[in-house]
Amino acid sequence: MTDKQQNLSDDPRVLQLADHYKAILEILGEDPNREGLLKTPIRAAKTMLTLTSGYGQSPKEILTSALFHEEYGSRGQIVVMKDIEFYSFCEHHILPFFGKVHVGYVPNRQITGLSKVVRLVNAFARRLQLQERFTTEICDSLQSILDAQGVIVVVEARHLCMQMRGVEKQGTVTTTSSYTGVFEELSRREEFFSMAGIR
Repeated sequence: MTDKQQNLSDDPRVLQLADHYKAILEILGEDPNREGLLKTPIRAAKTMLTLTSGYGQSPKEILTSALFHEEYGSRGQIVVMKDIEFYSFCEHHILPFFGKVHVGYVPNRQITGLSKVVRLVNAFARRLQLQERFTTEICDSLQSILDAQGVIVVVEARHLCMQMRGVEKQGTVTTTSSYTGVFEELSRREEFFSMAGIR
């Protein structure tokens, strides 16, 4: 058992959530006491707490835990990370949406560890979200915490609330973007799109 699993086992919220999941099963017409569902409320509770663990994470702490002073960016060079996978929950239906995040920034004499950008994405993804807000939160956090010359974030995602219910359209991809600073210039955005392989 990992430390995270042990922490969840001791978390009083697990039993609270499990009681609610059990009630939901009953309302839906299921028997929560049948063999296949006996442990489902506890499993679902632990899963939900894991998938919403971003509420307990500080973007500032994530990014400042590995800050380095570097001259990279002094001539306008871009740091690009593309295809960062994420999984989140749409706050309107509590159904998953998932996809990839592409991030670029021009440093202002300080960079953060590459894994910290991934952790930042996860911290915001593991909350009830809207894709538009998710995109802006990543961008604004990188900008303010790194004091970058500019930041650009593009998110491409599929939403199960569109694929499983409602219009039930498969294969639809929603793309959002947010940018600051030097990326206000079209030529810099196009440079980022080229580096990230975004059409």
